[in-house]
Amino acid sequence: MALNMATFRTRTLTAVVFAAVMLFGLFWNQWSFFVLFTIIHFGCWTEYQRLMEKIDPEYKTISPFHRYGVQLAGWSLMLFFAGRDFTIGDFELSQAGLWMGLIGLFILPIVELLFARQIKPKLIGHSALGLVYISLSWGLLVNLYQTHIFHLSDTFYVIGPNHVILLMIASIWINDTMAYIVGSMIGRRPLSAISPKKTWEGTVGGVLLSVGVLSVWAYQVAQSFLLVPIALIVFISAVMGTIGDLFESKLKRMAGVKDSGSFMPGHGGFLDRFDSIIFATPFVWLFVQLFKTFFQ
Repeated sequence: MALNMATFRTRTLTAVVFAAVMLFGLFWNQWSFFVLFTIIHFGCWTEYQRLMEKIDPEYKTISPFHRYGVQLAGWSLMLFFAGRDFTIGDFELSQAGLWMGLIGLFILPIVELLFARQIKPKLIGHSALGLVYISLSWGLLVNLYQTHIFHLSDTFYVIGPNHVILLMIASIWINDTMAYIVGSMIGRRPLSAISPKKTWEGTVGGVLLSVGVLSVWAYQVAQSFLLVPIALIVFISAVMGTIGDLFESKLKRMAGVKDSGSFMPGHGGFLDRFDSIIFATPFVWLFVQLFKTFFQ
């Protein structure tokens, strides 16, 4: 098949811009990070609700208060999980998240009763799934931003601000790339009917290579005693990221669409770009909390 140069240029330009925005958001400071993932949070919610409307047409009947209220409720989770470094003066964002959440728990059910034609638990369930799938994950990612999983003294942190997130992103990127290459070369057995192009050989190869590459980096650059926790973070990210990709593919198949959205020409939507890290984040966060509890 001949290479379509127009499509190739569009995809390349989009990828360059996307990478630049992500790097800026991740490395400038905590506020650029928070603003970046706030935008991503609402972008994911918009696409998720559109998918739900295609999967269950009754979801189109939810009131505007339900539609946008649940998005704000999800954003309050992100605020709530923000650490002490996310402060404005003496005011912590986590306090705003707590109060927004409490107010939402009080107001949203009343508004739903007043304006909805009929209360349907399954429609509430669709939105509740979005809170867990999208908002909780991004909240835990914000919490991971300033996480130090190991320190040698009060001032020297071996894995410090945003390092865990960078490990997750690197492991997912390497896993996706290596899984595609290995699968193309030796892939024979399909991993799942949800995504027929994925193979067991490619999946296993991608996970092993991502763990291997980043473990070598950890041994050469980081402290050698961090090899095991770094390898485990990479392994969890790669495995759960693959499951996250399959989960989003299942949603798209149920909705009958190829992409969740079109904010990135040639690459799809927010959920298409972040499905892996959304799914991996809660499991990495849980591992980090356990590691901090038992090994510090």
